Amino acid sequence: MWGLRKRRVRRKRISTVTKHYLEHKELARSLVHARLEYFNQHYNLPYKRVAIKNQRRCWGSCSSLQNLNFNYKIYFLPSHLRDYIVVHELCHLAELNHGQGFWNLVGQQIPQYQKCVAELRAVDRLGGSVVKLVALQEMYTGQTQTVDKTSSVALTEYI
Repeated sequence: MWGLRKRRVRRKRISTVTKHYLEHKELARSLVHARLEYFNQHYNLPYKRVAIKNQRRCWGSCSSLQNLNFNYKIYFLPSHLRDYIVVHELCHLAELNHGQGFWNLVGQQIPQYQKCVAELRAVDRLGGSVVKLVALQEMYTGQTQTVDKTSSVALTEYI
């Protein structure tokens, strides 16, 4: 009689971060595939799998198995930073290190890659908030986008 008590099963709620990731994952995937196809016309490097993940700090990675991984938040970056990240990971297929040969490969398609590196570091210092990334994108494009259906924030509030 003591052990026959019914247990309440709690359903795990999906966080707003997870919902946002699920809503934008496929948009990021289509963007990344399009840019990979475009830049790989120049490099002609084989890769296997492309994964879109929800990572806190990393924009992208490349494994020794020739798998490419990208953060879904790449979708919210300005286009020149998106392109830099895609080219950076694509070049890791040929050079798995950050030696001079690697940077020469990156420089073939993104000659101003040093500026992109500095800008990404500045973006990282702002934090990984999607609201801040959308505001950054608006600053570059001059177009207003909304993160969700109700909010849009200027980047100047965060700098």
